[in-house]
Amino acid sequence: MDHPGQSADTHLTLTMADGQPLFLRDWPLPQARGAVLIVHGLGEHSGRYQRLAQWFNQRGYAVRGYDQRGHGKTPGRRGGLRHGDDLLEDLATVYHDYASGLPHAPLLLGHSMGGLVAARAVLDGRIAPPALVLSSPVLRSWESPRMIALARLLGRIAPNLPLRSGLDFDQLSHDRQVVADYRSDPLRHGWITPRLADFIFRDGARCIADAAALPLPTLLLVADSDGMVDPAGSRAFARKAASSGQLTTRFFSTLYHELFNEAEPGRGQVLMQLADWLGRQTLSARH
Repeated sequence: MDHPGQSADTHLTLTMADGQPLFLRDWPLPQARGAVLIVHGLGEHSGRYQRLAQWFNQRGYAVRGYDQRGHGKTPGRRGGLRHGDDLLEDLATVYHDYASGLPHAPLLLGHSMGGLVAARAVLDGRIAPPALVLSSPVLRSWESPRMIALARLLGRIAPNLPLRSGLDFDQLSHDRQVVADYRSDPLRHGWITPRLADFIFRDGARCIADAAALPLPTLLLVADSDGMVDPAGSRAFARKAASSGQLTTRFFSTLYHELFNEAEPGRGQVLMQLADWLGRQTLSARH
């Protein structure tokens, strides 16, 4: 749904190598100075980034988002994967397709599970954006070691078993309207499968282990009062990535999981940090 004063989005479909179609959402901008590809989190969809896309449009960036498989308007089992690296393959395909039609390669922004997917794809060398933004990435969860081991076991014997994700929507944002809108959103879902859970647990740990090899300028935005993702994972990633010289980390002590959807003045503080960092990337690219 479009809102007054916001950019209208256009819809596309892109088919993956295994035949899976993905729903794409563009917020185009004539004569844009740059572009951003947004990767959403577990259970949500690209349409929830309308306001952030508008913010980028106002600063000269075209924006594309897409509904990851098992999410939003992309068809298929909710929270399901055919292979453990499907989300990484999908991101690489969407990224290269977007970049092929642009004069400059797009920045990459991933939130929550999307942050994990973005970080892993970059660390694996599947894609090489000029810069990366990670918002509350799922690098460590609040689940117990027993649950993590169970997900690994079930990932082998019942990989597509539909399970409730159990996420506490009240922990999304201090803005009660954001929480109410999320609850009533017909495109969001509350499902996860063992294969997807195992991917999140396993690759989050791998990202932390490989963080010192971070190859490009990265902004890590951490909600220190996050009840959905354990911020200790981002802290561990930041410590390991320090030697790379590529990471800028900003902690927000009182904010909840969805930093770009927080109540004011929190949201404004997050966007101010993002704008400052983007400005520095632009300046460094000129020199």
